[in-house]
Amino acid sequence: MRSLPRIVIEPLVRAALLEDLGRAGDLTTDAILSPDAHATVALVSREPGVIAGTDCARLAWELVDPRIVVSDLLPDGSRVQPGTVIGTASGPARGLLSGERVALNFLGHLSGVATGTATIADAIAHTKAKVADTRKTIPGLRALQKHAVRAGGGSNHRFGLDDAVLIKDNHIAVAGGVTQAVTRAKAGVGHLVKIEVEVDSLAQLTELLEVGADAVLLDNMPPDLLREAVAMVDGRLITEASGRITPATAVAIAEAGVDLISVGWLTHSVRVLDIGLDYAGA
Repeated sequence: MRSLPRIVIEPLVRAALLEDLGRAGDLTTDAILSPDAHATVALVSREPGVIAGTDCARLAWELVDPRIVVSDLLPDGSRVQPGTVIGTASGPARGLLSGERVALNFLGHLSGVATGTATIADAIAHTKAKVADTRKTIPGLRALQKHAVRAGGGSNHRFGLDDAVLIKDNHIAVAGGVTQAVTRAKAGVGHLVKIEVEVDSLAQLTELLEVGADAVLLDNMPPDLLREAVAMVDGRLITEASGRITPATAVAIAEAGVDLISVGWLTHSVRVLDIGLDYAGA
């Protein structure tokens, strides 16, 4: 899949390296290894999953020491098994070990996001539904996490508040109702901006269908109610289901006929993919 531009990821990787190196650099490595020591290391998956974040790993080592050469990296989106070599890095041993943790932090976390996404994408592949992320991302890492969702076979929701209009329950409460909120939104944004509205009842959905929008977010509805809501929409709006969706519940929700399933834990609390760094020789 297409990589993110370097200008997007470099500030994040650079900040992580500065945080790790602190005020005095890598005391352990500098004390133990001579400046001319050379090594080759391999990134190896310890478990099945989907890879994402390889560009971050490469950049972590290149920023520490430009003489380090990272090669044979699998592209983001690759499926791996225990023992799969994701790539190798060769060069000054000090730089390899000083950049190791940052490289693995990015690679493990983003591969965890991709793997979690793929778990749901695979489970609902027999339906028309797609799995999407949310804005529940780790601060500063949104672009990287959303890239990882795409690597896992998912789709991206909004990147920020300026992407589209998403009218949620509190907007509706303050505005005085669905009709009032949607009417004001239509008057306040440009003709290219899409409007999605969150509803949690069929009564709200009926009101939304009368005033019109581009998409509806069906929040915390069980599959039977989702199926009824999809029938009411009858193709007039994009339908999205949300609300504590897990791999165990995703299939029934997708089979209700919705177009999208949005899942917050993909980015805010996903488990990292276990990836190790193995010494492969001098």
